[in-house]
Amino acid sequence: MTDRFPPPRPSAEGWRTFLWLWGSQALSALGSIVSGFAISVYLVQTRFALPEQRGELAAALTLTLLAWNIITIFGAPLAGVLADRLDRRRIMLTANVLGAVLMALGVGMVTAPTPPLWLIVAFTAAEAALFAVHSAAFDTSYSTLVPREQLPRANGMMQTLTSTATLIGPGLGALIIGLPALIRQGGGPAWLAGWTDGVALTLMVDALSFVVAALVLWRLHVPTPPRQGARTGLTHDLTYGLTFIVARPALLNLLLTFTVFNLLTVGSGVLRPLLLTGTLAADLAVRAWTPSTALAALYTTLGLGSVVGGLIISAWGGLRERRTLGILIPLLVAGLAQALTGSTHSVLIASAGLVVYGLMTPSAAAHSMGIWQSQVPPEVQGRVFSVRRMLSQFTNPISTAAAGLAAAHLPAGDVLSWAGVAAAVICGAQLLNPAVRRLDGPVPSTHPEPTTG
Repeated sequence: MTDRFPPPRPSAEGWRTFLWLWGSQALSALGSIVSGFAISVYLVQTRFALPEQRGELAAALTLTLLAWNIITIFGAPLAGVLADRLDRRRIMLTANVLGAVLMALGVGMVTAPTPPLWLIVAFTAAEAALFAVHSAAFDTSYSTLVPREQLPRANGMMQTLTSTATLIGPGLGALIIGLPALIRQGGGPAWLAGWTDGVALTLMVDALSFVVAALVLWRLHVPTPPRQGARTGLTHDLTYGLTFIVARPALLNLLLTFTVFNLLTVGSGVLRPLLLTGTLAADLAVRAWTPSTALAALYTTLGLGSVVGGLIISAWGGLRERRTLGILIPLLVAGLAQALTGSTHSVLIASAGLVVYGLMTPSAAAHSMGIWQSQVPPEVQGRVFSVRRMLSQFTNPISTAAAGLAAAHLPAGDVLSWAGVAAAVICGAQLLNPAVRRLDGPVPSTHPEPTTG
């Protein structure tokens, strides 16, 4: 495959710099998962723990989730503009420092007697804004550091980072939250034993992870591609990414494939727990498994599959040619795996389906990122990648709401199965789409040029 916009030649230290950057940001990502889990626990067992506060708890969980989704999804274009206009290393460094400050303020919030709901929502919104800005700068940085032949491996490592943090983060968070109780039973620092729980401690751990990430980044050189053409206005920059993508039918078709796939699969997080009282109920009774044990098995196998899938693509490096096959075939198999999970009456087979689903998604994501990195000039990747993120993920809240509504009237297993089949059919059809196949050849040289505005 011919890359229209190959990444700039990195320095000899580029790969080593990427490894330092990846390792420090992996630590920060894990800290963020831990603190996010802790905030949810805080809402459930501390701030709105009374039975008569059930309505307030539902509102708090909904508003914090909405705040996160709205800002990370719809704030992505502005974050992308900043990543293209400013020094990307400084953006990440600033986001890490402000993240540490925010977590320190969060400690005061969760240790206050009754912090108002608006403050908790504002805390989540600020955290989401920093995440969006940092992600825009980070996602566009490592293509300038990593040698071209190592980009597939780097993309696989990014998928492994996300999967691993998601897998172990909640367990680590639960351990830290329970630490004061364990110390009271077995002895330890008196100051920690006096805490009701370790929610504040998780925020301190997250603050420390931000500090470590900032200190590592302080010593690294992360190049920012020079901006080409005349400086443009904010309105032009906000719409540039969309204009760029629409002008390229191949990239647009690939993006819409992920958008529809997310629409049909993201809601499975609502549907899977309902399987325990539906298609899997009889098998659980035979095995004498509790619903919590079965649900833990389902999510653990999904997480393990994602981690193994990320490790495989990291070690293999992915396809060098016909990379669309590395996207569409795994997505097709993932759709069928979801259908199997919804249709089976065996918890073991359902778990196997989730393992396959987890194995497939890192390959699709890594190959997709490689294509976008080769098709988009480095100096505009912030704007284009952020719009790509917004368009591929804006259906996530819709998928979650639709899954809940459908499950209220139909068996959850049927909804899960038919959505998986639909996803597989759509991805299979895209294998025959000549517009998508053109991504495996040279792309058109025409592209929207920056204009003064």
